[in-house]
Amino acid sequence: MISESAIKTIKESIRNIPDFPVKGIQFKDITTAIQQPLLLQMIVDQMADHYRKNRITKVVAIESRGFITGGALAYRLGAGFVPVRKPGKLPSQTYSKTYDLEYGQDALEIHQDALQPDDVVLLHDDLLATGGTAMAALDLIGRFNIRQAYCSFIIELDFLKGRQKLSPPFDVTSIVHF
Repeated sequence: MISESAIKTIKESIRNIPDFPVKGIQFKDITTAIQQPLLLQMIVDQMADHYRKNRITKVVAIESRGFITGGALAYRLGAGFVPVRKPGKLPSQTYSKTYDLEYGQDALEIHQDALQPDDVVLLHDDLLATGGTAMAALDLIGRFNIRQAYCSFIIELDFLKGRQKLSPPFDVTSIVHF
């Protein structure tokens, strides 16, 4: 279990960028946390320790910041890594899902052969805001009729209530709450 002082250190290391990508959004930038080796290790180790008992077979990470810690998390869990990307970035046949953001619309894609029915999936991203991106990714994952899915985030913006869209039925874990 990560200590309250470690959580505070991670939280304080996250840079806030006002009005990015559009006016009114307070962007939480994890790059200032993950550039510090000890903090990167704490983040990945905390998530891996939390989910080790669940026998995760695939970490599905959302482009692009989810990739940064998602690959390390897959490695620590002894799981495969599956990217969920913006349209046109994956080279083989894909499933696609369009979804609403707090400031517009976007879409995500996953390879049609990325998951198997016996997979236990950890969906991972850097931040949970309104839950729209995570729900779109979970919709894509759901097309594979997998055994189980869990959700992990480094940051959760509690005031946007994204967790309420995901849980239940999904187990959701976040390290830092704003």
